[in-house]
Amino acid sequence: MNNMWKKVFILLSAYLSAIAFAVIGGIVWYKNEENEEIKKTTKLALIITLIFSGISAIFSIYNYVGSLWSHYYSTGAYEFYKVINTFVNIAKIIVFAVLIIREIIKESKSKKIISNEKNQNDSKNIN
Repeated sequence: MNNMWKKVFILLSAYLSAIAFAVIGGIVWYKNEENEEIKKTTKLALIITLIFSGISAIFSIYNYVGSLWSHYYSTGAYEFYKVINTFVNIAKIIVFAVLIIREIIKESKSKKIISNEKNQNDSKNIN
């Protein structure tokens, strides 16, 4: 499996579940992956996962405290929670989609550069 797909798999597991990311990220750290790019991607995914988990925890506490009141679900406070929770979920999708697309584009650009250099070296060797 090449490095691009490893990075995409790490980011995808971080988006899907913190538990799945803990398993995948733990395997990367346990195996002492020698590629620094994969380690950087794992660190970035960990930071982003922790940020979104923290935001989610704060809003869950807000919702649980609000549910102690009898008419909470018919108030504007609950509507606020629903709207903000939706925005956080959309932001999470966007952040991870951008990171995955960035990794794919970066890999395709590097392959194109390598193939161009190889073609130039081949043409120099012929002459």
